[in-house]
Amino acid sequence: MNDRLKRMRNIGISAHIDSGKTTLTERILYYCKKIHRIHEVKDKEGGGATMDYMELERERGITITSATTNVTWKDHSINIIDTPGHVDFTIEVERSLRVLDGAILVLCSVGGVQSQTLTVDKQLKRYNVPALAFVNKLDRIGANPFKVKDQIVDKLGRRAALIQIPVGLEDRFQGIIDLIKMKAYYFDGPNGEIVREEEMPPEFEDEAWKYREELLDTISMISDEVTEAILEDRITEDLLIKTIRKATIHREFMPVLMGSAYRNKGVQLLLDAVVNYLPDPSEVENVALDLNEGEKPVVLKADPSLPCVSYAFKLEEGPYGQLTYIRIYQGSLKKGDELLNTRSRQKFKVGRVVRMHADHMEDIEGAGAGDIVALFGVDCASGDTICSPGLNYAMTSIYVPEPVISLAIEATDKLSADRLARALARFTKEDPTFRVYVDPESRQTIIQGMGELHLDVYIERMRREYKVEVITGRPQVAYRETITARADFDYTHKKQTGGAGQYGRVIGYIEPFDGQYEFVNEVKGGHIPREFIPSCDRGFQAMLKKGPLIGSPIIGVRVVLLDGQYHPVDSSDIAFQLAAHGAFKQAYKKARPEILEPIMKVVVETPSEYSGNVFASLNQRRGIIVSSVEDGTYSRIEAEVPLSEMFGYSTVLRSMTQGKAEFTMEFLKYSRLPANLAEKLIEEYRQKLEAEGKK
Repeated sequence: MNDRLKRMRNIGISAHIDSGKTTLTERILYYCKKIHRIHEVKDKEGGGATMDYMELERERGITITSATTNVTWKDHSINIIDTPGHVDFTIEVERSLRVLDGAILVLCSVGGVQSQTLTVDKQLKRYNVPALAFVNKLDRIGANPFKVKDQIVDKLGRRAALIQIPVGLEDRFQGIIDLIKMKAYYFDGPNGEIVREEEMPPEFEDEAWKYREELLDTISMISDEVTEAILEDRITEDLLIKTIRKATIHREFMPVLMGSAYRNKGVQLLLDAVVNYLPDPSEVENVALDLNEGEKPVVLKADPSLPCVSYAFKLEEGPYGQLTYIRIYQGSLKKGDELLNTRSRQKFKVGRVVRMHADHMEDIEGAGAGDIVALFGVDCASGDTICSPGLNYAMTSIYVPEPVISLAIEATDKLSADRLARALARFTKEDPTFRVYVDPESRQTIIQGMGELHLDVYIERMRREYKVEVITGRPQVAYRETITARADFDYTHKKQTGGAGQYGRVIGYIEPFDGQYEFVNEVKGGHIPREFIPSCDRGFQAMLKKGPLIGSPIIGVRVVLLDGQYHPVDSSDIAFQLAAHGAFKQAYKKARPEILEPIMKVVVETPSEYSGNVFASLNQRRGIIVSSVEDGTYSRIEAEVPLSEMFGYSTVLRSMTQGKAEFTMEFLKYSRLPANLAEKLIEEYRQKLEAEGKK
């Protein structure tokens, strides 16, 4: 058992968009003999990269969903998840890192530490994932891996050192010098599959010894054993590898490797580093909460003989039903086993167990601790814990960021509406950052997500996978109407049509009020019988649902009922309700009504160098800056901005700050809409009513 676990690695490949994650994964698959021909991300004719298996991913040349595969390198089994780099698909990175034991952080040797690198680094720290850094694209003009290493130290706050240096850079990049073995490596053959070890070129020796000293200095700060070995001049290769491994696993050190995945250089050495420095499942502490013992933490053991504890981290609706990706933390499972979903308390039998290779699957009999596999036909949600019956454990769930952008969506016909409902149900189940709700006022279906690209991709998937044609538009803003002056009413409702008629008279006034609505009964002497007072209240409340200016709900009104009249035969509940309707219409016009708009509290976090641009963009959107706090390199700006001005802001903010700024927004209050905008809204509403009348 131990040997199987020791020879297993679960790693993720994550980075800023366009750093070369998918290209790197493609090379790993090729060198591990999982594929026989290298496919390029941009190669549309050849079908695109293996891991970008969705048609949309191949067309756009980006990764949208995380893809899982399993490879073997030097007798070690490695489960790899290739994750998206785009900030809109951040949940895919969150859920992958939640179940991985180690990661490769890919950096572009020209771009260095970019906005999404900071986000990924935050995620690695959130889930305590040890990582190696791989500086890619050394063949590009402007490549500077030494600068990138400094950025890892300064911007990410990591203790890092180079364990390799390049032989030449840009168009003269030929190979890699390993600072542990002090040897040079070159990559021959049509696809760099032949690794050749040589002595270091003499012209690089000084540089190599300089960076080796730096590496030893950094490691000696972590390990007393290495410090002693340096002083006694008995540093060995084994001692260095053992110390780097231990420091990497405890997240005290980040080894920096380099190469060019596109030019097939350095990938095999990276695989060696994964085996040498990243942990096997038994070296990582995973904790579950025992629900029977008041959520007492329990440390899970990567032992196949113990009861099974696994975690469902991703769902996918396939042609054969729901596919549930799980990571097994303890015990094992096989076909026919009975398991329990601890959230829903439902038991189920394991049917098919498959190992995934992008979108291809391979049936297996069972799997043990440390494995990442997929099950068919399990009814569960993303983030559920699945255990052997008898255990009642829950694993801590994935961090789900709040959506930042909304879009109104509508199907073009009845057939599309049914399909749309199916698509929305599936996507919300698969992706916790994709939300759907029906606005109770406008009756619009609103979808929410992490950015415009995120929602674009889902709308495109609806078209392709569900043949749904949809119309999208801005969600309607929840405006309100109110009054600004006191106005009297004296209204008689009279209806005689033979037989019992209707009669009710109400006298009083309406005035502005701080809350939503208040009804005050000041009627003396029984001019309106007590049983009809609630009828008047209901009548006034009914009028608040739709104001005459733009059809929005009315707030901030106090109604005071002073007097009235009734008829012993013709007065009734409905008569007084209708009298209240007429009275409200009569007084509302005189009470100087106006429109209120929702104001949002917006908090922008941005690198300080862009704060001037952010101030300008918020001012342009009729925003009022409330506060601005600078904390080192970042600024936190708080503002109050009308909701109607915030549509599309996430895209504007990202392009203005190179994707480095983030914002959150929540409802704060209602405030008076400027007169010119109010007139425009009233005119639009009048035209809409006219158009409906003509229909």
